[in-house]
Amino acid sequence: MSKETRKPGFAFGKENYRILLVGVVIVVIGYLLMIGGGSEDPNKFDANEIFSFRRITLSPIVILTGFVVVLLGIMKKAKD
Repeated sequence: MSKETRKPGFAFGKENYRILLVGVVIVVIGYLLMIGGGSEDPNKFDANEIFSFRRITLSPIVILTGFVVVLLGIMKKAKD
């Protein structure tokens, strides 16, 4: 019987880490798109500012895209 020797190393390759980093940056951009919409006057409510296209539609799409990119970075097989 032959024993295989495996050298210890990282679980991911360099490309995996790059993909993960890109995915995390996309997720952070999505959350940055979601912030804001506060009012200086607590008695005034501006529904158009809070329920804008950017916060209700664009930001969740960007965040989900970032999560998919992170998942692809995790699932991609590293080259040996």
